[in-house]
Amino acid sequence: MSALQRLAVDQQVALLFVLLFGALLLATAAVVLLSLRWAEGALAARAQRLQRELRALWLGAALFWLAWMSGPVGATLCFGIVSFLALREYITLVHTRRGDHRSLILVFFFALPLQYLLVGLRAFDLFTVFVPVYVFMALPLVSALAGDPQRFLERNAKIQWGLMVCVYGLSHAPALLLLQFDGYEGRGAFLVFFLVVVTSVAQLVQAAMGNWLRRRPVARHIDRQFSWRAWASGALAAGLVGAALFWITPFKIAQALALGFVAAGAGSAGEFVMKALKKDAGVRFWGNQSSVTGAVGLLDRVAALCFAAPVFFHAVRWYFQARPQ
Repeated sequence: MSALQRLAVDQQVALLFVLLFGALLLATAAVVLLSLRWAEGALAARAQRLQRELRALWLGAALFWLAWMSGPVGATLCFGIVSFLALREYITLVHTRRGDHRSLILVFFFALPLQYLLVGLRAFDLFTVFVPVYVFMALPLVSALAGDPQRFLERNAKIQWGLMVCVYGLSHAPALLLLQFDGYEGRGAFLVFFLVVVTSVAQLVQAAMGNWLRRRPVARHIDRQFSWRAWASGALAAGLVGAALFWITPFKIAQALALGFVAAGAGSAGEFVMKALKKDAGVRFWGNQSSVTGAVGLLDRVAALCFAAPVFFHAVRWYFQARPQ
């Protein structure tokens, strides 16, 4: 541990990516072997799902690496592109009318880039209120000027919610790269890595416990596997993993456990909310053709992160009095 801590910042980050891609290579080899054994029968579909999940992991790891290599500006731009694509998936599945076109132009070509510009400029006090205050007040006005009152409240609420999740929530992830702690300069990538790991662990454990535990679903018509016991199990497992990763963060063990539990719990709860939205839209997955092809959309991949990132960011910033770099 002391030898790792003596490494330079660039060396520590390089080691992080070596371990990350090394683990993915081992997982790829395992999936290839399983695919050869499960080439026929009912297990073939399971092998295909594993391959899809592995491709998504490779894509996420590659984007994470490119974001770090390109610096704060490049990282902010990468997350901005992901937000744009996720918001596009969301908008294609909600009910909009011709009168919403002006609002959508405002969302995609003004609010989204300006939100990420504020992140890149490290204007954290403004970027945390820009969408929920100023944009939320402007959107209904722009929509009203179109002169279409039919389902006005419902249409605007759906657009505002998509903006809140896909843009506002996700924009807090690159903001973590720009936080500065005393004695922890230049290591923002570890905070993003910590957040992604605990969120993913919570999702995996919750799904496993939902299948294994006696089912007592909270909302049967939304998700038959979501229960408070499964949710707590996932959040607790994420907290324990976060405590094990305390050495790559500026947190102590107890602080890492608490932050991992809170962030992962928020992410799992947010994913449950997005499942309710998918039920309302009548689809199993986000994406234009996902309900037909079975492919999971981008928003399915980042939904939990969209809810976990702002909770984690504000907890870290205000509790530890972190400041922009």
